[in-house]
Order: sequence, then structure tokens, then C-alpha cells
Amino acid sequence: MLSLPRWAAIAASLLLLSPTSAVPTPEDIGPSRDALAPRADDDWHWVATWTSMPQLVEPNNMPPSPFVSSNTPPSPIRLVVQIGKSQGMLAKNMTGNSSTNLSSTPPPGCGKAWTFSSAGARLRLRRGKNLARARVPITAASMTYKKGLEQRGGHILLHGHTCTLDDGSSAGPLPRGQVAYTDPIDFDAAPQANIAVSIYSQPGQSGSSITGHPGSRTTSHMQSGNRVSAATLSGGANTKHWYFVSAVEAWAPPEAGAFVILGDSITDGRGSTDDGNDRWPDLLLARLQKAGNLSHVGVNNQAAGGNAVLNGGLGPTLLTRYERDALRVAGVKWVMVFEGVNDIGGGGTDSGTQNGIGSRLQQAFEKIARDCKAAGIKTIGGTITPFGGNGQSYSNPTREQTRVKVNDWILKSGTFDATVDFGALIGDPSVKSQLARQYDGGDHLHPNVAGYQAMANGFPLDFFK
Repeated sequence: MLSLPRWAAIAASLLLLSPTSAVPTPEDIGPSRDALAPRADDDWHWVATWTSMPQLVEPNNMPPSPFVSSNTPPSPIRLVVQIGKSQGMLAKNMTGNSSTNLSSTPPPGCGKAWTFSSAGARLRLRRGKNLARARVPITAASMTYKKGLEQRGGHILLHGHTCTLDDGSSAGPLPRGQVAYTDPIDFDAAPQANIAVSIYSQPGQSGSSITGHPGSRTTSHMQSGNRVSAATLSGGANTKHWYFVSAVEAWAPPEAGAFVILGDSITDGRGSTDDGNDRWPDLLLARLQKAGNLSHVGVNNQAAGGNAVLNGGLGPTLLTRYERDALRVAGVKWVMVFEGVNDIGGGGTDSGTQNGIGSRLQQAFEKIARDCKAAGIKTIGGTITPFGGNGQSYSNPTREQTRVKVNDWILKSGTFDATVDFGALIGDPSVKSQLARQYDGGDHLHPNVAGYQAMANGFPLDFFK
């Protein structure tokens, strides 16, 4: 694989939410991509290479103490990015995390670890649409590059040179509802390089509304003090959540495109290895890299644990978020719908309730697929995986009937351009209501890493051709 040519660019997006803004609006995508393009005279375009479905952070997923106290001193958010192999652009599901103080005093610091696989020579940070009740000031930012960056324990060790964004000046507060970008930065990022971006907000953010992603499966490192130019982050506190960052975009050639996966905790990686990047989309990316001729596909994980298609669940429902999280993703060419287990498992067990859920899931999937096709986006549907077994609260014969009915419809209705039978790939062939023993993560609902590998191996790569 070759790295992205020197004139490529990557943009990181930070998105802030308030309690009244949990349902995404059409403006959430920010300014038009044409207005953001550094070269208006060619056919390159912005393509999302990594995403993390943003949602309002629940109280139990807030940053740990003392980083939400009223007397925390000023400190930065540090984002550490590992770039993988690519020609044109290719995204590995990035792991990342950050934090802010939720009092009226300045915020704590944070180390973020991301993994994606676009190489590039020009990078650009995006502060995404601020939907919090308070303005979010960004005082300073820096970026460091070194291929051999180390992470161990509670430390993020940074080696190499540092350059300052925004010409070293204050970026100013980000008003509610606005999006801001840094200028593209000439930064020769080799494949599988590590990049650390530190963002410092001197006055901090007041209020209690913050965007995050609870299921990061990645360690966030937080530390007090202005450390945007520090070589080492140590001490402080760690947490397994992401905050603020919701997307990375690459300036890529016309053949490049984004693949968006709309999903729940199974796609979000429940049961995968913390800091291991072995969710099934990560493992699918590895196949794409090895395929050689699919390095133009950017993999974007738009899943969240507990997410539902119709009602309830955690975060905005799929029906209220798919426009933001799929149709308006930069450079999107392919969309996968792989949800429904929380609707079925969270619904009543009487036949009337389950019949209604099954019918409404079909209608929802038809609407999403229809809107994707109208936008010229190719779609693939994934069947709902088994959830039967002792101790699993979703396990119920009537719910299983709904799962089978919906899956049969997914495979046979022709609603999607393609399908993948995940249920069969990791289900027990002798007890079809259950996960195969070797793929069961232990709760009879979420696969283990072997199950995620089987899902990645079974995904039809011809879908991208």
C-alpha cells in the first residue's frame, strides 16, 4: 500500500451537544464541503475516514473526578492519532477520547488515542457544531508527529516536532450552533504514524451539556494544566469514554468514498478488547487493506451501545439520526443498516407488540434505504444476530419469531442493494436462536472477538465494486 500523496488533507471534527439537541438537525453537518475545499479547480473532495456517533453524555459517563469539579485548573485536550496504510484514503475505526470541565472554571486535560488509516501530508482540525448551552473557547492547539509514539499505562509519550495551530493565536470561543476549521496544515504523516493534537481552553466551558461517545473501548488520559506543548502526559485520571470528537475527514481523490455503518453495541464493539481495535468494522478494515484494490474505502462506525431504530434506547434513534450520521457524511458512497435487536429485545413479549415492532422495523429500513438510493448511495442490510440463552433478558420465543421474520424480509425483500446474513455467520446452526458457543461474548447477545472476526470475514467485499 502507498501513503496518501503529499497534498492530501485530514480534518478532525469536534461536535458539542445540549440536552435539547439530542436529535440531530440538517445543519449538523456544518458548512458545505465545496466551501471547505482547499482547491476548487479539481475534482477531489472531502471524505469521512472515521466517525464516532455523538450523543449527549449520561451522568454516569461523565469524566472522572476531579475533572468535573469547580476548582480544576486550566488544561488541554490531547488527541493522539495513529495513521494506517492507505492509497488515496482509507480509514480504520479511530479510537479517541477527550474531556472538558463542566463547571464554570477552566477544563481538565485529556489524552486521546485514535487509530485510523488515512495517510496524508496536510492535516486540518474541525471544531464541529457547538450545540451546548455555553460558548466553547479554544485558546491554543498543537500537533506532534512521530511514527513510534508510545502508549503505556496512564501516560501518552510524544516524540517529534510540534507545530502550533491557528498561528499560535487564540482561536476564540465557538458560539452555539457554529462550526470552525483550522487551516490545512502541512504535516507529512506516514502510514501508521502517530499524531497527537492538544487543544487548550483557558476559561473552560460552563454548564452540564457535553457530547461524547460512551463506548469508546479506548482509554482517555486526562491531566490538569496547560500541556499543549508537553512531551508527556502523566498522572491525572483515565476513563474509557470519548468526548467532543465526532469525525475525521480526508481531502481525497474522486474514487475515494465513505462507508457508513449504522448500528448498535454490536458494531460499537461491546465485547471487543479495550485499546485493541478489534471491533468488527476494524477487522473489516484490515480485510480492505489486504485486498489492495479497496484502499479507497473509508470505514465509518456510526454505532452506539443501546441504540434503537424506532423508540427509546440510548442516544437519538436511528430514524432521527440517519440523515446526519449517513446521508450527510462527507463523501458517503455506501451505507449499511445493522440494527433492530434493541427494538425487539426491549419490546413486550406479547404477539401484538412484537408484530408491530417487526412491521415498523421493515418500514423504517425501507425509508432509510429509499432515501439513500435517492442520494445515489449504495446500501447493504445486515440480519439481526441471535440473542437467546439463559440469563439474557432479551431471550424470548416471541421475540425470536420477530427476529426471524425481520431477517427473512431483509434477505428477500430486495430493499437493500446487498445483504449479509450476520445471524447465520455467528449463530449456532443447531440452535438458531443462540450465538454459536465459540462466538458468544458471554451474555448471549454480544459476540466476542472471534465472532467479530467471523463477521468481518463474511462481509461481501464485492459490495464496494
